[in-house]
Amino acid sequence: MDDNMILEMENISKSFPGVNALSNVNLAVRRGTIHALMGENGAGKSTLMKILDGLYPPDRGQIIFQGQTVTVDTTRTALKLGISMIHQELSPIPHMSVAENIFLGREPLARFGMIDKSKMEADTRALLERLEIDLNPTTLMKELSVANTQMVEIAKAISFDSSLIIMDEPTSAITEREVAHLFSLIRSLKAKNVSIIYITHKMDEVFQIADDVTVLRDGKSVSTGKIKDVTDSFLISQMVGRSVDNLYPKRAPYAGESETMLEVKDLTLPPTVKSATFKLKRGEVFGIAGLMGAGRTEMARAIFGIDKPTSGTLTLKREAMPASGGNPALRLLQGIGYLSEDRKSEGLALRLSIADNITITRYGACSRFGWLDEAKQQSISSALMQTLDVRAKSSVQPVQTLSGGNQQKVAIARLLHQKADILLLDEPTRGIDIGSKATIYETIADLANQGKAIILISSYLPELFGMCDRLAVMTRGRLSIARPIDEWTPELVLEIAINSDTDKTNGH
Repeated sequence: MDDNMILEMENISKSFPGVNALSNVNLAVRRGTIHALMGENGAGKSTLMKILDGLYPPDRGQIIFQGQTVTVDTTRTALKLGISMIHQELSPIPHMSVAENIFLGREPLARFGMIDKSKMEADTRALLERLEIDLNPTTLMKELSVANTQMVEIAKAISFDSSLIIMDEPTSAITEREVAHLFSLIRSLKAKNVSIIYITHKMDEVFQIADDVTVLRDGKSVSTGKIKDVTDSFLISQMVGRSVDNLYPKRAPYAGESETMLEVKDLTLPPTVKSATFKLKRGEVFGIAGLMGAGRTEMARAIFGIDKPTSGTLTLKREAMPASGGNPALRLLQGIGYLSEDRKSEGLALRLSIADNITITRYGACSRFGWLDEAKQQSISSALMQTLDVRAKSSVQPVQTLSGGNQQKVAIARLLHQKADILLLDEPTRGIDIGSKATIYETIADLANQGKAIILISSYLPELFGMCDRLAVMTRGRLSIARPIDEWTPELVLEIAINSDTDKTNGH
């Protein structure tokens, strides 16, 4: 045992029916440090942390915490030991207040065993003020944004005064300003000798916040060390088992003289989209940058007919039509495919099988005389799963059982099966691991090489610069003039993204 270690997980193994989730995994966390836990979706990170949090029992192995071998059989046991966890999937009680959620199950009591609501709200207010979180303790959770719900979960974990806090993808749903605030909180906890296990896919965050890193791959711990001793390319190669030096595929230079597949003119959808005009060419990847809330998603939804624009025209393969006249069913027939940024709520039917999700927009390809040919459906789906490296037991497996990266690949497989000519991709790689990203980038490049026309909406500038032929920036609902990618710099994109000068941002 090392006195410098607050936690040692030794030879942890865990199996589920048909799946060997963890095999002899080791993790050692130093006191008062931030330890990044990395790996692709499905590598075993969440399973390992759920064992530490008392949600799963390990099949083999031992946990040494604060120098003692412990059995963590429930979450309550973990809390008593001083271990708390902020889960990636937020699960607040919506009809209860912020204070009631934070102190659930440990409410302060007044006389006769009644809950002392005043003290609970006062304690919550003091906690939020200490953490510089600007929320009212009496606000109902259902009234909060996802970002504020995340901040309440963080406050709740800190309120236990735990000596070890597990944070599973804590920045997946918060803004850059809130990320900076969270990092400030984490550093203040570290200064008080609290240890943090920090799970993330974001490489820049790891180098910004972490002291140490452990990488899991296929349920095994493959690498551990100090952040100052590793590079991002080394971590990527450890996560995926191969070098991903060329993360963005090489493509032939886009000539710009090809056929116009889609022309959008003066599209408006108040209050979010004030003016959008652009042309999309065959074989190009057209990037849309912009800050969160700038109107990029709303523009894509208006083009696909989910939301009704108030004015504007679309010209599809030389046929002009009012933008307000469309709906998703019509757009599918017109050869447009749409990938929602919200794969869980809009992008996938989670309870249906992989095969149903892949073929749902073109069942005709796997039916005979109006009846679904399940063997053909599964054959088509299995081929696409192989193309996109979807990791699952079979095509009949429910999508909700897959990791996030594999779910996203299924959503993209649906577009491939649909055989759409125009693809609207909204944040296609958000929240997924580096290996899945590489597969999706290769697929996008292949589609462009086949002559598909692709709109790529992304908040991640390296992705836009690595993949796009031309780029435009959305600013407060107005789309800038599109320029070839080599005429942009990251600094110029950000300058226009925050600029309110409509003369600079409106054009085609």
